Amino acid sequence: MNHSMINALVSMQGLQQKLDIIANNMANINTTGYKRHEATFHDVLTTTMRQPETFQQAGRISPLGLTQGWGAKLSQIQVSMAQGSLVRTDEPTDFAIEGDALFEVIVSSLDENGQPVQRTAWTRDGAFTLRALPGDPDNVYLTTKEGHLVRGADDEPIRIPNDHRLRVDTDGTVTAYNELEPNMPPVAAGRLKLVQVVRPQLLRQLGDNLYTLPDSIDPALGEVVRDASADPGNPEAAKLKVQQGFLEQSNVNLAEEMTELIMTQRAFQLNAKALSSADNMMYLANTLRG
Repeated sequence: MNHSMINALVSMQGLQQKLDIIANNMANINTTGYKRHEATFHDVLTTTMRQPETFQQAGRISPLGLTQGWGAKLSQIQVSMAQGSLVRTDEPTDFAIEGDALFEVIVSSLDENGQPVQRTAWTRDGAFTLRALPGDPDNVYLTTKEGHLVRGADDEPIRIPNDHRLRVDTDGTVTAYNELEPNMPPVAAGRLKLVQVVRPQLLRQLGDNLYTLPDSIDPALGEVVRDASADPGNPEAAKLKVQQGFLEQSNVNLAEEMTELIMTQRAFQLNAKALSSADNMMYLANTLRG
């Protein structure tokens, strides 16, 4: 009976985590550029109990031994990079990516000593804006809604001169046009840096719809993310397109999430019933009198 209780308890803990993942997916169904999370389970432990040799009878095909499982646990949470639907907004600072790439941004924060540090992060949320930064009155910078700078292919922030209109080609090339003097030649403002995901299961959520890497992984190695802007001749990178005036919607399918929710709830109820039955059997055994 203790085996049944341990099996049910371990499985219920993993199923509760999956319920939290499903709830998070459903809560972000209208979040721009959100990618649904998927849970993967594996057996905790499986043991084989030996049986007496007398159990081996003539004609029996199955081997001796009773397999005893100890439940299942959540092994990893993987990000699904499936393409979400694109919605036209006609805003010049809204961008969407066709393909499995991410925008690279610079996240500024303070370390434990109060010193400013910069960290690289990635996002599919292309709802950007133009903001002025202190110390540079002649230009505005492309940033996220939270104020994180958007990085170009040269690893520098995308900078647009004042009074200029922004245009981005499908390959990510940024051009600025003077609105006050339309006859002036356009100004090259760089190129958006696009990063392809090689192993999405290793991405970590940073908040504000941003992803980052664990401190133990060097982004330059290309083991998890690969700079697609550095190798435009790559066939996979050539398929990537940046659409200006569009935003990518969440790739969460409400019908699929509801189906997963019902199945997970039923599995949780089954394990809860098994735990309750084992508890009742232990109670009966403890209250027996000779």
